[in-house]
Amino acid sequence: MGLSSKHYPRTPTYLLPCVLALSFFSLTALLLYKVDDVASRTGTVVGHNLEPTPWHVFPAKPFDEETRQRRAYKIIQCSYLTCRSSVSGDRKRLGFATGDSKRQDCPDFFRAIRKDLEPWKVTKISKGHLMAAQNYAAFRVVIVGGKMFVDWYYACVQSRAMFTVWSLLQLLRKYPGLVPDVDLMFDCMDKPTINKTEHSSMPLPLFRYCTTKQHFDIPFPDWSFWGWPEINIGPWQEEFPDIKQGSQAVSWVNKMPRAYWKGNPDVFSPVRTELLNCNHSRKYGAQIMRQDWGAAARSGFKESKLSNQCNHRYKIYAEGYAWSVSLKYILSCSSVALIISPQYEDFFSRGLIPNQNFLLIDPLDMCPSIKRAVDWGNGHPNEAEALGKRGQDFMGSLNIDRIYDYMFHLISEYSKLLDFKPTPPSTALEVCAESVLCFADDKQRTFLSRSTASPSQTPPCTLKSA
Repeated sequence: MGLSSKHYPRTPTYLLPCVLALSFFSLTALLLYKVDDVASRTGTVVGHNLEPTPWHVFPAKPFDEETRQRRAYKIIQCSYLTCRSSVSGDRKRLGFATGDSKRQDCPDFFRAIRKDLEPWKVTKISKGHLMAAQNYAAFRVVIVGGKMFVDWYYACVQSRAMFTVWSLLQLLRKYPGLVPDVDLMFDCMDKPTINKTEHSSMPLPLFRYCTTKQHFDIPFPDWSFWGWPEINIGPWQEEFPDIKQGSQAVSWVNKMPRAYWKGNPDVFSPVRTELLNCNHSRKYGAQIMRQDWGAAARSGFKESKLSNQCNHRYKIYAEGYAWSVSLKYILSCSSVALIISPQYEDFFSRGLIPNQNFLLIDPLDMCPSIKRAVDWGNGHPNEAEALGKRGQDFMGSLNIDRIYDYMFHLISEYSKLLDFKPTPPSTALEVCAESVLCFADDKQRTFLSRSTASPSQTPPCTLKSA
Protein backbone atom coordinates (compact mmCIF):
# COMPACT_ATOMS: atom_id res chain seq x y z
CA MET A 1 0.00 0.00 0.00
CA GLY A 2 1.55 3.34 -1.05
CA LEU A 3 1.81 6.37 1.20
CA SER A 4 -0.83 8.96 0.58
CA SER A 5 0.53 12.43 -0.17
CA LYS A 6 -1.13 15.72 0.65
CA HIS A 7 -1.22 18.46 -1.91
CA TYR A 8 -0.71 22.13 -0.76
CA PRO A 9 -1.57 25.12 -2.91
CA ARG A 10 1.62 26.46 -4.51
CA THR A 11 2.56 30.08 -3.88
CA PRO A 12 2.59 31.97 -7.16
CA THR A 13 6.15 32.82 -8.18
CA TYR A 14 5.27 36.43 -8.89
CA LEU A 15 3.85 37.21 -5.43
CA LEU A 16 7.11 37.82 -3.57
CA PRO A 17 8.48 40.28 -6.15
CA CYS A 18 5.14 42.07 -6.07
CA VAL A 19 5.27 42.36 -2.29
CA LEU A 20 8.84 43.63 -2.43
CA ALA A 21 8.00 46.11 -5.17
CA LEU A 22 4.96 47.35 -3.27
CA SER A 23 7.04 47.75 -0.12
CA PHE A 24 9.72 49.61 -2.05
CA PHE A 25 7.24 52.00 -3.64
CA SER A 26 5.50 52.52 -0.30
CA LEU A 27 8.77 53.35 1.43
CA THR A 28 9.77 55.62 -1.45
CA ALA A 29 6.43 57.42 -1.28
CA LEU A 30 6.76 57.79 2.48
CA LEU A 31 10.31 59.10 2.12
CA LEU A 32 9.28 61.60 -0.56
CA TYR A 33 6.38 62.72 1.63
CA LYS A 34 8.72 63.21 4.60
CA VAL A 35 11.27 65.08 2.47
CA ASP A 36 8.57 67.33 1.07
CA ASP A 37 7.12 67.88 4.54
CA VAL A 38 10.49 68.86 6.01
CA ALA A 39 11.34 71.05 3.03
CA SER A 40 7.97 72.82 3.20
CA ARG A 41 8.65 73.81 6.83
CA THR A 42 12.26 74.97 6.37
CA GLY A 43 12.98 78.68 6.09
CA THR A 44 16.00 79.61 4.00
CA VAL A 45 18.37 82.47 3.28
CA VAL A 46 16.53 83.19 0.01
CA GLY A 47 13.10 83.20 1.65
CA HIS A 48 11.61 79.74 1.11
CA ASN A 49 8.53 79.18 3.31
CA LEU A 50 8.80 82.66 4.81
CA GLU A 51 6.31 85.52 4.69
CA PRO A 52 7.57 89.08 4.08
CA THR A 53 8.15 91.17 7.19
CA PRO A 54 4.72 92.42 8.34
CA TRP A 55 6.12 95.82 9.35
CA HIS A 56 7.37 96.46 5.80
CA VAL A 57 5.40 94.37 3.33
CA PHE A 58 6.82 93.62 -0.10
CA PRO A 59 5.87 91.08 -2.82
CA ALA A 60 6.78 87.56 -1.78
CA LYS A 61 9.14 85.64 -4.06
CA PRO A 62 7.09 82.98 -5.89
CA PHE A 63 9.91 80.43 -6.45
CA ASP A 64 8.06 79.21 -9.55
CA GLU A 65 11.18 78.82 -11.70
CA GLU A 66 11.61 75.18 -10.62
CA THR A 67 9.38 72.20 -9.84
CA ARG A 68 8.24 71.43 -6.31
CA GLN A 69 10.39 68.31 -6.21
CA ARG A 70 13.54 70.14 -7.33
CA ARG A 71 12.84 72.91 -4.84
CA ALA A 72 12.44 70.39 -2.01
CA TYR A 73 15.66 68.63 -2.99
CA LYS A 74 17.53 71.96 -3.05
CA ILE A 75 16.23 72.99 0.37
CA ILE A 76 17.24 69.65 1.92
CA GLN A 77 20.64 69.63 0.19
CA CYS A 78 21.56 73.23 0.99
CA SER A 79 20.02 73.48 4.47
CA TYR A 80 20.79 70.08 6.00
CA LEU A 81 23.64 68.42 4.09
CA THR A 82 26.02 71.05 2.73
CA CYS A 83 27.53 72.36 5.98
CA ARG A 84 27.97 68.81 7.32
CA SER A 85 30.16 67.94 4.35
CA SER A 86 31.96 71.28 4.31
CA VAL A 87 35.69 71.27 5.04
CA SER A 88 36.37 74.97 4.47
CA GLY A 89 35.61 76.23 7.95
CA ASP A 90 39.10 76.69 9.43
CA ARG A 91 38.34 77.89 12.95
CA LYS A 92 41.90 77.72 14.25
CA ARG A 93 42.65 80.84 16.24
CA LEU A 94 44.94 83.28 14.49
CA GLY A 95 48.27 84.20 16.01
CA PHE A 96 49.38 87.79 15.49
CA ALA A 97 52.69 89.50 15.97
CA THR A 98 52.61 91.52 19.17
CA GLY A 99 54.38 94.61 17.82
CA ASP A 100 52.55 97.92 18.24
CA SER A 101 53.29 98.76 14.60
CA LYS A 102 50.72 96.22 13.43
CA ARG A 103 47.92 97.20 15.79
CA GLN A 104 46.17 100.41 14.83
CA ASP A 105 43.68 102.44 16.83
CA CYS A 106 40.13 102.24 15.57
CA PRO A 107 38.57 105.38 14.06
CA ASP A 108 36.98 107.71 16.60
CA PHE A 109 33.43 106.95 15.49
CA PHE A 110 33.87 103.34 16.70
CA ARG A 111 33.21 104.78 20.16
CA ALA A 112 29.55 104.90 19.18
CA ILE A 113 29.53 101.12 19.71
CA ARG A 114 29.57 101.55 23.49
CA LYS A 115 26.98 104.32 23.27
CA ASP A 116 24.68 102.06 21.23
CA LEU A 117 25.02 99.30 23.84
CA GLU A 118 24.77 101.56 26.88
CA PRO A 119 21.06 100.76 27.56
CA TRP A 120 22.13 97.24 28.67
CA LYS A 121 25.30 98.16 30.54
CA VAL A 122 23.64 97.73 33.95
CA THR A 123 20.78 95.32 33.30
CA LYS A 124 22.70 93.05 30.88
CA ILE A 125 20.91 91.21 28.08
CA SER A 126 18.80 88.26 29.15
CA LYS A 127 17.01 85.60 27.15
CA GLY A 128 13.86 87.50 28.01
CA HIS A 129 15.24 90.52 26.15
CA LEU A 130 15.95 88.38 23.11
CA MET A 131 12.57 86.64 23.10
CA ALA A 132 10.82 90.01 23.24
CA ALA A 133 13.05 91.35 20.45
CA GLN A 134 12.11 88.35 18.31
CA ASN A 135 8.74 90.00 17.66
CA TYR A 136 10.58 92.65 15.62
CA ALA A 137 13.24 90.46 13.99
CA ALA A 138 13.52 88.78 10.59
CA PHE A 139 16.05 86.25 11.82
CA ARG A 140 18.21 85.21 14.77
CA VAL A 141 21.96 84.59 14.57
CA VAL A 142 23.79 82.38 17.05
CA ILE A 143 27.55 81.90 16.84
CA VAL A 144 29.04 79.13 18.95
CA GLY A 145 32.61 77.88 18.66
CA GLY A 146 33.10 79.63 15.32
CA LYS A 147 30.01 77.99 13.79
CA MET A 148 27.01 80.06 12.79
CA PHE A 149 23.36 79.09 13.17
CA VAL A 150 20.34 81.03 11.87
CA ASP A 151 16.70 80.82 12.90
CA TRP A 152 14.47 82.35 10.20
CA TYR A 153 11.25 84.22 11.04
CA TYR A 154 10.50 86.36 7.96
CA ALA A 155 11.83 86.88 4.46
CA CYS A 156 13.91 89.94 3.58
CA VAL A 157 13.49 91.98 0.42
CA GLN A 158 15.73 91.03 -2.51
CA SER A 159 19.04 89.46 -1.37
CA ARG A 160 19.53 91.46 1.84
CA ALA A 161 19.40 88.39 4.10
CA MET A 162 21.84 86.48 1.92
CA PHE A 163 24.47 89.22 1.86
CA THR A 164 24.02 90.07 5.55
CA VAL A 165 24.53 86.43 6.54
CA TRP A 166 27.47 86.27 4.14
CA SER A 167 29.07 89.29 5.83
CA LEU A 168 28.99 87.51 9.19
CA LEU A 169 30.42 84.33 7.69
CA GLN A 170 33.25 86.37 6.18
CA LEU A 171 33.91 87.95 9.58
CA LEU A 172 34.36 84.44 11.01
CA ARG A 173 36.67 83.65 8.11
CA LYS A 174 38.71 86.83 8.55
CA TYR A 175 39.18 86.42 12.30
CA PRO A 176 38.91 82.66 12.95
CA GLY A 177 38.84 81.78 16.62
CA LEU A 178 38.46 85.42 17.69
CA VAL A 179 34.74 86.10 17.27
CA PRO A 180 33.05 85.31 20.61
CA ASP A 181 29.94 83.19 21.10
CA VAL A 182 26.91 85.42 20.61
CA ASP A 183 23.12 85.36 20.27
CA LEU A 184 21.41 88.29 18.51
CA MET A 185 18.22 89.30 16.72
CA PHE A 186 18.38 91.05 13.33
CA ASP A 187 15.87 92.93 11.19
CA CYS A 188 16.71 93.51 7.53
CA MET A 189 14.29 96.33 6.69
CA ASP A 190 14.92 100.07 6.74
CA LYS A 191 13.01 101.69 9.59
CA PRO A 192 14.04 101.36 13.26
CA THR A 193 11.28 99.90 15.42
CA ILE A 194 12.44 99.87 19.05
CA ASN A 195 11.21 103.31 20.10
CA LYS A 196 12.81 104.66 23.28
CA THR A 197 9.52 105.97 24.63
CA GLU A 198 7.56 102.75 24.14
CA HIS A 199 10.39 100.51 25.36
CA SER A 200 11.89 102.70 28.09
CA SER A 201 11.18 100.13 30.83
CA MET A 202 12.78 97.28 28.86
CA PRO A 203 15.02 98.28 25.94
CA LEU A 204 15.15 95.51 23.36
CA PRO A 205 18.43 94.71 21.55
CA LEU A 206 17.77 94.53 17.81
CA PHE A 207 20.43 94.79 15.11
CA ARG A 208 19.61 96.53 11.83
CA TYR A 209 21.20 98.83 9.25
CA CYS A 210 20.34 102.14 10.89
CA THR A 211 18.97 103.86 13.98
CA THR A 212 17.83 107.27 15.21
CA LYS A 213 18.30 109.18 18.44
CA GLN A 214 14.76 108.12 19.37
CA HIS A 215 15.41 104.37 18.96
CA PHE A 216 17.35 101.58 20.67
CA ASP A 217 18.04 99.74 17.39
CA ILE A 218 21.73 98.86 17.01
CA PRO A 219 23.25 99.89 13.64
CA PHE A 220 25.25 97.27 11.72
CA PRO A 221 27.03 97.53 8.32
CA ASP A 222 24.48 97.09 5.56
CA TRP A 223 24.44 94.26 3.04
CA SER A 224 25.52 96.37 0.05
CA PHE A 225 29.12 96.57 1.31
CA TRP A 226 29.30 92.96 0.05
CA GLY A 227 27.36 93.68 -3.14
CA TRP A 228 23.89 94.42 -4.42
CA PRO A 229 23.41 92.17 -7.45
CA GLU A 230 19.86 93.35 -8.20
CA ILE A 231 21.19 96.73 -9.36
CA ASN A 232 24.74 95.70 -10.30
CA ILE A 233 26.52 97.41 -7.41
CA GLY A 234 29.72 95.55 -6.59
CA PRO A 235 31.34 94.89 -3.21
CA TRP A 236 32.81 97.90 -1.47
CA GLN A 237 36.46 96.97 -2.11
CA GLU A 238 35.68 97.20 -5.84
CA GLU A 239 33.04 99.92 -5.89
CA PHE A 240 34.91 102.63 -3.96
CA PRO A 241 38.09 102.54 -6.13
CA ASP A 242 35.87 102.53 -9.22
CA ILE A 243 33.91 105.58 -8.03
CA LYS A 244 37.12 107.38 -7.02
CA GLN A 245 38.62 106.78 -10.44
CA GLY A 246 35.43 107.97 -12.10
CA SER A 247 35.49 111.13 -9.99
CA GLN A 248 38.85 112.04 -11.51
CA ALA A 249 37.65 111.82 -15.10
CA VAL A 250 36.57 115.47 -14.98
CA SER A 251 38.54 118.14 -13.13
CA TRP A 252 36.79 120.20 -10.48
CA VAL A 253 36.69 123.36 -12.59
CA ASN A 254 35.05 121.44 -15.43
CA LYS A 255 32.44 119.70 -13.29
CA MET A 256 28.86 120.96 -13.57
CA PRO A 257 28.54 123.85 -11.08
CA ARG A 258 25.18 122.60 -9.82
CA ALA A 259 23.78 120.33 -7.11
CA TYR A 260 22.67 116.96 -8.45
CA TRP A 261 20.25 114.32 -7.18
CA LYS A 262 18.88 111.29 -8.95
CA GLY A 263 16.60 108.86 -7.17
CA ASN A 264 13.10 107.62 -6.52
CA PRO A 265 10.85 110.29 -4.96
CA ASP A 266 7.82 107.99 -4.74
CA VAL A 267 8.74 106.30 -1.46
CA PHE A 268 6.53 108.20 1.02
CA SER A 269 9.36 110.63 1.72
CA PRO A 270 8.36 114.25 2.49
CA VAL A 271 12.01 115.25 2.03
CA ARG A 272 12.22 113.85 -1.49
CA THR A 273 8.81 115.22 -2.40
CA GLU A 274 9.92 118.71 -1.38
CA LEU A 275 13.22 118.23 -3.18
CA LEU A 276 11.39 117.96 -6.50
CA ASN A 277 10.47 121.64 -6.08
CA CYS A 278 14.15 122.56 -6.14
CA ASN A 279 14.66 121.40 -9.73
CA HIS A 280 15.68 124.75 -11.22
CA SER A 281 19.29 125.29 -12.25
CA ARG A 282 19.13 129.09 -12.35
CA LYS A 283 16.88 129.74 -9.36
CA TYR A 284 18.25 127.09 -7.00
CA GLY A 285 21.38 125.80 -8.73
CA ALA A 286 19.98 122.27 -8.62
CA GLN A 287 19.28 119.45 -11.07
CA ILE A 288 16.79 116.94 -9.63
CA MET A 289 16.09 113.79 -11.63
CA ARG A 290 13.75 110.85 -11.18
CA GLN A 291 15.32 107.40 -11.27
CA ASP A 292 13.26 105.07 -13.46
CA TRP A 293 14.29 101.72 -11.99
CA GLY A 294 12.23 99.81 -14.54
CA ALA A 295 14.08 101.39 -17.47
CA ALA A 296 17.38 101.05 -15.62
CA ALA A 297 16.79 97.33 -15.13
CA ARG A 298 15.91 96.83 -18.80
CA SER A 299 19.20 98.47 -19.82
CA GLY A 300 21.22 96.41 -17.35
CA PHE A 301 21.79 99.53 -15.17
CA LYS A 302 24.36 100.79 -17.69
CA GLU A 303 23.16 104.38 -17.21
CA SER A 304 23.17 104.00 -13.42
CA LYS A 305 26.84 103.11 -13.00
CA LEU A 306 27.98 104.95 -9.87
CA SER A 307 31.41 105.85 -11.22
CA ASN A 308 29.73 107.83 -14.03
CA GLN A 309 27.76 109.99 -11.61
CA CYS A 310 30.55 112.19 -10.27
CA ASN A 311 30.41 114.97 -12.85
CA HIS A 312 28.75 117.60 -10.63
CA ARG A 313 30.47 119.72 -8.02
CA TYR A 314 27.68 119.07 -5.52
CA LYS A 315 25.64 115.95 -4.82
CA ILE A 316 22.53 115.85 -2.66
CA TYR A 317 21.70 113.13 -0.13
CA ALA A 318 18.00 112.87 0.70
CA GLU A 319 16.59 110.15 2.92
CA GLY A 320 13.84 108.06 1.37
CA TYR A 321 11.32 105.83 3.12
CA ALA A 322 13.98 105.77 5.83
CA TRP A 323 17.75 105.52 5.69
CA SER A 324 19.40 105.02 2.28
CA VAL A 325 22.53 103.12 1.25
CA SER A 326 23.33 105.91 -1.23
CA LEU A 327 25.13 108.09 1.33
CA LYS A 328 28.42 106.20 1.05
CA TYR A 329 28.39 106.42 -2.74
CA ILE A 330 27.62 110.16 -2.74
CA LEU A 331 30.47 110.89 -0.34
CA SER A 332 32.84 108.75 -2.43
CA CYS A 333 32.50 111.05 -5.47
CA SER A 334 34.65 113.90 -4.06
CA SER A 335 31.77 116.24 -4.91
CA VAL A 336 30.60 118.38 -2.01
CA ALA A 337 27.95 116.29 -0.27
CA LEU A 338 24.85 118.32 0.54
CA ILE A 339 23.09 116.28 3.20
CA ILE A 340 19.52 117.29 3.92
CA SER A 341 19.41 117.18 7.73
CA PRO A 342 19.12 113.42 8.33
CA GLN A 343 16.88 111.68 10.81
CA TYR A 344 18.58 108.29 10.49
CA GLU A 345 22.13 107.21 11.31
CA ASP A 346 24.06 104.24 10.02
CA PHE A 347 27.19 102.89 11.66
CA PHE A 348 29.70 105.20 9.91
CA SER A 349 27.70 108.42 9.54
CA ARG A 350 28.46 109.24 13.18
CA GLY A 351 31.99 110.03 11.94
CA LEU A 352 30.84 112.78 9.59
CA ILE A 353 31.36 116.42 10.66
CA PRO A 354 29.36 119.31 9.12
CA ASN A 355 31.47 121.85 7.20
CA GLN A 356 34.43 119.47 7.32
CA ASN A 357 33.38 116.63 5.02
CA PHE A 358 29.83 117.65 4.07
CA LEU A 359 27.44 120.60 4.15
CA LEU A 360 24.15 120.43 6.02
CA ILE A 361 20.95 121.46 4.21
CA ASP A 362 18.01 122.82 6.20
CA PRO A 363 14.91 120.71 5.37
CA LEU A 364 12.63 123.59 6.39
CA ASP A 365 14.34 125.95 3.93
CA MET A 366 15.48 123.34 1.46
CA CYS A 367 15.71 124.99 -1.94
CA PRO A 368 17.22 128.31 -0.76
CA SER A 369 19.61 126.33 1.48
CA ILE A 370 20.82 124.33 -1.52
CA LYS A 371 21.25 127.56 -3.50
CA ARG A 372 23.35 129.12 -0.70
CA ALA A 373 25.61 126.05 -0.58
CA VAL A 374 26.10 126.09 -4.36
CA ASP A 375 26.80 129.83 -4.42
CA TRP A 376 29.33 129.46 -1.59
CA GLY A 377 31.12 126.60 -3.35
CA ASN A 378 31.23 128.34 -6.70
CA GLY A 379 32.53 131.47 -5.00
CA HIS A 380 35.15 129.51 -3.03
CA PRO A 381 36.21 126.76 -5.45
CA ASN A 382 39.40 125.76 -3.65
CA GLU A 383 37.66 125.37 -0.28
CA ALA A 384 34.75 123.52 -1.86
CA GLU A 385 37.02 121.14 -3.73
CA ALA A 386 38.97 120.42 -0.52
CA LEU A 387 35.76 119.79 1.42
CA GLY A 388 34.55 117.30 -1.20
CA LYS A 389 37.94 115.58 -1.14
CA ARG A 390 37.74 115.20 2.65
CA GLY A 391 34.41 113.44 2.27
CA GLN A 392 35.95 111.07 -0.24
CA ASP A 393 38.99 110.50 1.99
CA PHE A 394 36.69 109.64 4.89
CA MET A 395 35.01 106.93 2.83
CA GLY A 396 38.40 105.76 1.60
CA SER A 397 39.53 105.27 5.20
CA LEU A 398 36.47 103.08 5.69
CA ASN A 399 37.97 100.17 3.81
CA ILE A 400 36.59 96.67 4.11
CA ASP A 401 39.12 95.82 6.85
CA ARG A 402 37.79 98.64 9.03
CA ILE A 403 34.22 97.48 8.35
CA TYR A 404 35.09 93.98 9.57
CA ASP A 405 36.76 95.57 12.60
CA TYR A 406 33.58 97.47 13.40
CA MET A 407 31.57 94.26 13.16
CA PHE A 408 34.11 92.44 15.34
CA HIS A 409 34.09 95.05 18.10
CA LEU A 410 30.31 95.50 18.02
CA ILE A 411 29.72 91.76 18.39
CA SER A 412 32.47 91.43 21.01
CA GLU A 413 31.13 94.26 23.15
CA TYR A 414 27.57 93.00 22.73
CA SER A 415 28.56 89.46 23.75
CA LYS A 416 29.99 90.78 27.04
CA LEU A 417 26.49 91.95 27.96
CA LEU A 418 24.81 88.56 27.58
CA ASP A 419 23.91 87.03 30.95
CA PHE A 420 23.53 83.53 29.47
CA LYS A 421 25.59 81.09 27.44
CA PRO A 422 24.59 81.22 23.75
CA THR A 423 23.24 77.93 22.40
CA PRO A 424 21.47 77.43 19.06
CA PRO A 425 17.69 76.91 19.42
CA SER A 426 16.33 73.62 18.09
CA THR A 427 14.72 75.49 15.18
CA ALA A 428 18.02 77.02 14.00
CA LEU A 429 20.12 75.49 11.24
CA GLU A 430 23.85 75.78 10.70
CA VAL A 431 24.78 78.16 7.91
CA CYS A 432 28.16 78.15 6.20
CA ALA A 433 29.62 79.76 3.09
CA GLU A 434 28.88 76.64 1.07
CA SER A 435 25.21 76.57 2.07
CA VAL A 436 24.75 80.22 1.08
CA LEU A 437 26.45 79.59 -2.26
CA CYS A 438 24.24 76.50 -2.67
CA PHE A 439 21.10 78.67 -2.55
CA ALA A 440 22.54 81.56 -4.61
CA ASP A 441 21.76 81.95 -8.28
CA ASP A 442 24.58 82.42 -10.78
CA LYS A 443 24.69 86.20 -10.47
CA GLN A 444 24.51 86.19 -6.69
CA ARG A 445 27.22 83.52 -6.55
CA THR A 446 29.52 85.74 -8.61
CA PHE A 447 28.97 88.71 -6.30
CA LEU A 448 29.45 86.60 -3.17
CA SER A 449 32.68 85.12 -4.49
CA ARG A 450 34.03 88.59 -5.23
CA SER A 451 33.54 89.60 -1.60
CA THR A 452 35.12 86.54 0.03
CA ALA A 453 37.46 87.44 2.89
CA SER A 454 40.84 85.90 3.68
CA PRO A 455 42.23 85.21 7.17
CA SER A 456 43.75 88.44 8.45
CA GLN A 457 47.49 88.80 8.94
CA THR A 458 46.95 91.60 11.44
CA PRO A 459 44.71 91.87 14.52
CA PRO A 460 41.59 94.05 14.65
CA CYS A 461 42.15 97.71 15.41
CA THR A 462 42.19 98.72 19.07
CA LEU A 463 38.88 100.07 20.32
CA LYS A 464 39.54 103.28 22.25
CA SER A 465 38.14 103.68 25.73
CA ALA A 466 35.03 105.78 26.12
